[in-house]
Amino acid sequence: MAEYVVMPKLGFDMREGVLNQWVKSIGEPVTRGEVIAEIESDKATLELESQVEGTLLHVLQEPGAIVPVGANLAIVGEEGEDISDMLSGGTVGEAPETVAEAGSEPAVESSQAKTAPPTNGAGQPATAVSAEFPDGVKATPVARRIAKEKGIDLTLVAGGGPDGRIRKADVEAYLASPRPAAVQTTTAPREYTVSEGEDVEVIETSKLRQAIGRRMTESKTTVPHFYVTSEVDMDKAMALRKEINEALPDESKVTVNDLIVKAAALALKDYPNLNASFAGDKLVRHKSINIGTAVAVEGGLLTIVQKNTDSSSLATIAVDNKSMISRAREGKVKPDDVEGSTFTVSNLGAFDVDHFIAIINPPDAAILAVGSAKKVPVVKDGELAVGIRMKMTISADHRVTDGVEAAKFLQAVKALLEKPVLLLL
Repeated sequence: MAEYVVMPKLGFDMREGVLNQWVKSIGEPVTRGEVIAEIESDKATLELESQVEGTLLHVLQEPGAIVPVGANLAIVGEEGEDISDMLSGGTVGEAPETVAEAGSEPAVESSQAKTAPPTNGAGQPATAVSAEFPDGVKATPVARRIAKEKGIDLTLVAGGGPDGRIRKADVEAYLASPRPAAVQTTTAPREYTVSEGEDVEVIETSKLRQAIGRRMTESKTTVPHFYVTSEVDMDKAMALRKEINEALPDESKVTVNDLIVKAAALALKDYPNLNASFAGDKLVRHKSINIGTAVAVEGGLLTIVQKNTDSSSLATIAVDNKSMISRAREGKVKPDDVEGSTFTVSNLGAFDVDHFIAIINPPDAAILAVGSAKKVPVVKDGELAVGIRMKMTISADHRVTDGVEAAKFLQAVKALLEKPVLLLL
């Protein structure tokens, strides 16, 4: 039975993507998991893996087309199958959420059972337009009505229902949260007129840059940030890293960031509020600990995500992150590379940075900003000596946690890095 290949949702706020090119031609066989096309979201260029199997019978979109999330891209079925009744099937339904939040943006998970999306009888999401999920936004009819009345952009509201669905309580909580009036309404932001001439250069912003600006503005204006800083003795961690890397090939060598990522993951096991999301009248704790790492790419940054970091070995973390960082910088990230982050580490240590603070990446509850590990004068046993010190700052959502808990989390990360053998257990 023929099935549609649809434009997946490759990000928390993604509404459309660009079909760059087809990798497969009409008439060629397609296997499940095989790359069928190259698409571009506002975050990166990704290879689209087919979720259906058969022969590529027809393409519904040509290269260069801007395609809404959930729209049908192509038809795959048995060779010679009659698909005449499917050729006009370009309607938009609920797209499969291949990435919950690209660039470090996870879906809110709850302990409640998730509601399976409607299917077309062949295991694929239905392509019929849903009154509850137009434009790929999951919201109840009541929530949608209130949002319309109040002029609220539902893509800015964190859903606390099953599978991240936005409910009445979520919209009311969003209305009650402090933010400037310009964010509360759909009024367009002020645009500044810049005179053009020989002394200026006007550059069009990329989709990635626009997405970063949109999400960071949302975070900074709707999430009540607070910050806690601590300094870590990195002498033993740096020595352990050197010893480990002497026994490893280049592709498996451990970075300082890998040590920090592992330490943060282990510390989160004791502080689950920081591995959580704020959802109106509920706090949603994630059962998995998936640490995202912010990566500088051309035109902005992405967050690559190492899964189940608390239970992964340092070697696994190192290999995973190295591979994903390489793909991100080549503009070839896989959807799985950027989905499901529950906590993020932003490390500027390679750029001779002492200390900085980072903006939380919603719906995460916190982000850890890390500076350089530097040789500095220190006092050891009452005498002046040279030591390696590193500053780290956590930015946390005050709706989810408080200063004492954030400080205790930093103490736990610090203890692990200062006794790094614990990272190997």
